[in-house]
Amino acid sequence: MFRLKYVKYESRKEAARPTPLLTPRRTVQVAKEMRNYNISLLGLSETRWLQAGQMRLASGETLLYSRRTENSAPHSQGVALMLAPEAQRALSGWAPVCPCRLITTKFETKKSNIKLNVIHCYVPTNDDEDEKKHDFYQLQAVLDKRREKDIKILMGDFNANMGSDNTGYDVMGTQGMGKMNENGEHLADL
Repeated sequence: MFRLKYVKYESRKEAARPTPLLTPRRTVQVAKEMRNYNISLLGLSETRWLQAGQMRLASGETLLYSRRTENSAPHSQGVALMLAPEAQRALSGWAPVCPCRLITTKFETKKSNIKLNVIHCYVPTNDDEDEKKHDFYQLQAVLDKRREKDIKILMGDFNANMGSDNTGYDVMGTQGMGKMNENGEHLADL
């Protein structure tokens, strides 16, 4: 089994740039940093690729990535997970759930009857259309499908401001700044 250490890496550049931001060259750089920090599982947001699949890098890491479904889709959004070889060996399944915004993985653990479910997401911003936000929040259904005894890790870019007022919520502290926005409410209600 592998000892899980994970972080989120955002690949942000100019919004007008029409090429994927997680290019093969950038992928090599990210994999190198992943090894330098001894990270087994790395969540990537805003990859901006137009396909879904699994790719094995020459350095041994595996990249699982989501896609845009429309043929003429702009290079925007997208999520991926980069796995170190030890995480790849424990991987028992994965799927892009909400195209370009949600990817789920399942890993074997030392306890044969318990699985580790990692869900990486990229939430629409507060300014996005309500339909996009509604489509994304099938996330709750994804979480509900997981067995209660399995371990669940939800990570990603939630585009949320949690604020410092935690009245009515048992899931956050008072260390946030500003006021809670709509995405913050969705995250706290999750």
